[in-house]
Amino acid sequence: MDYQAVLERIAQDVAPLVGGGTPAEYIPALAAVDPRHFGMAIADLDGRVHGVGDWERPFSTQSVTKVFALALALSLGGDSLWEHVGREPSGNPFNSLVQLEYENGIPRNPFINAGALVVTDRLLTLTGDASSEVLEFLRQESGNPELAFDPEVAESESAHGDRNAALAHFMASYGNIANPVPALLDHYFWQCSIEMNCADLARAARFLARHGLRADGSRLLTRSEAKQINAVMLTCGTYDAAGEFAYRVGLPGKSGVGGGIVAVVPGRCTLCVWSPGLDGQGNSVAGVAALDRFTTLTGLSVF
Repeated sequence: MDYQAVLERIAQDVAPLVGGGTPAEYIPALAAVDPRHFGMAIADLDGRVHGVGDWERPFSTQSVTKVFALALALSLGGDSLWEHVGREPSGNPFNSLVQLEYENGIPRNPFINAGALVVTDRLLTLTGDASSEVLEFLRQESGNPELAFDPEVAESESAHGDRNAALAHFMASYGNIANPVPALLDHYFWQCSIEMNCADLARAARFLARHGLRADGSRLLTRSEAKQINAVMLTCGTYDAAGEFAYRVGLPGKSGVGGGIVAVVPGRCTLCVWSPGLDGQGNSVAGVAALDRFTTLTGLSVF
């Protein structure tokens, strides 16, 4: 398949949408990003990458990193993780406190903020340095040793992180957090601040298209675990718009409020699209449209 031609067609088709939506206003470092950026990359199973637009421009990955933290926590700690976090769509905003009270401090899934905090807590227990573990993994899988945290973003999130602190303390009151909340929040904010571009992220996510195999051929996850992560991405990866995303795109995907979305075509390729303008659910307006066009033009989806 001529992925480059597909990408160029997509860029033309979604151009009227680029600049639509609003960057994440509650994190000042993200609110300042020009919403008129658009980039998209496709990586095949061997790591060859095609791109269009701003595909080599770094951006704040934010919640996209939750996929990689989840994979590491599962690979190191196994299925016991699922005793502390569920696998069901939330139907509520990504930073909601409401469900936690009804469900005794067990988050609905690992991709809402409460669930991601549980995963980071587990990874911190397993490794002693959760944020650095995620960064090093991303460096290895992307082949880019220059990947780094963005201190400005991390500090901005920390200064405006009261809701995440509330989530963590609430779960700790139910015994669902093992580490001191301040340490956990620090690792969570630094993890979310990692900067990458579309090519980096498309390459880094290939283990999900390769049924759990890392870039060097070693096994990170069993085939079953890779399938499970892809399934949770499909049903929970785009906040409370996961049903609409599955309907339009038909691929496992994980979005972040930096405007990035990673998507997986199992056995074929991985994609990353970035455009900072977000819709009301926190997903990139142009990014979702671009992935919709990709599956329409290529016929590649899980359905």
